[in-house]
Parts: sequence; structure tokens; C-alpha cells
Amino acid sequence: MKRLLPAPWLSLALWLLWLVLNLSVSPGNLLLGALLGLLAPLLMAPLRPLPIRIRRPGVIIRLFFVVGRDVIVSNLQVAWGVLMCGSRPPRSHFVKIPLDLRDANGLAALSMITTVVPGTIWSELALDRSILLLHVFDLEDEASFIEHFKTTYERPLMEIFE
Repeated sequence: MKRLLPAPWLSLALWLLWLVLNLSVSPGNLLLGALLGLLAPLLMAPLRPLPIRIRRPGVIIRLFFVVGRDVIVSNLQVAWGVLMCGSRPPRSHFVKIPLDLRDANGLAALSMITTVVPGTIWSELALDRSILLLHVFDLEDEASFIEHFKTTYERPLMEIFE
């Protein structure tokens, strides 16, 4: 059954979305929506990520609060940096961060964290997943930033996913 219907909730959602978007429950739309709901998950199954195995769920809560704190602090720092741009321009840099994290789900979580925290932009990940290129809005000390990034984000994600 799992082979024919790999994601039943997704199939149902696609079918209902088709009906809502077409504003019709005619037999043709019911059939086309059902066909879309059945075929789309089958065709996209190879693109689905591997199942997630969370090793230490308690670390998730701690990481959530750390990221929340960093979002607030970074918002204030970026706002201050923009306001003071006339007197002291920001020292923007690209930083190469060596990664120990290899799990695809952990890297996806790391990319979301860097997206949410203002002042950092995920620019590139090496093909072998060994180096992350980040753009940092205002960087004082590259070595301390790398250490902070690895300690604050990468290590907890390694505890969770690896």
C-alpha cells in the first residue's frame, strides 16, 4: 500500500487543493484532482528526504531558545549597524566555515537557522559538504565568529541528528 500511496495526507491535500482552485466538484475535476493527488507523490518520491532520526530531543528545546535569543540580539545589532552606517560602515565579509555536520536534515536545519538570524546569509555549501560559505553583515573577528557558529549551532545539530 505504501508503494502505491507513499504520502496519503499529501495526496488528499493535493486533491482538495485542486478542487478548491478550480471552484468545481464536477466529475472531471474530481478525477483530475485524484489523478494529481496519486501521481504527484509517486513521481516525487525520489526527491523526499531520508527519514529523520532524532538522537537527543532535549537539545532541540535548548537550541530553539538559543536561536530565538540570537534572532532578537541580531535584529538589534543589524538595526544599530544600519543606523550607524554613516559614521562607521559595516565590515561585511564572506566567511568559510569548516563543517563537521554531514547529515542532510541537520544541514537543512542549519540553513534555516542562518536564514532566520539577521546578518547572516547562507551563500554556498561545498559539494562534499565540508565547507559552508556565509556572508556576515558586520564581522569583527572571523575566528571568534566561526567558533561561535560551530559551538552554538553546528554542535547541537550534530547531537540531534548524528
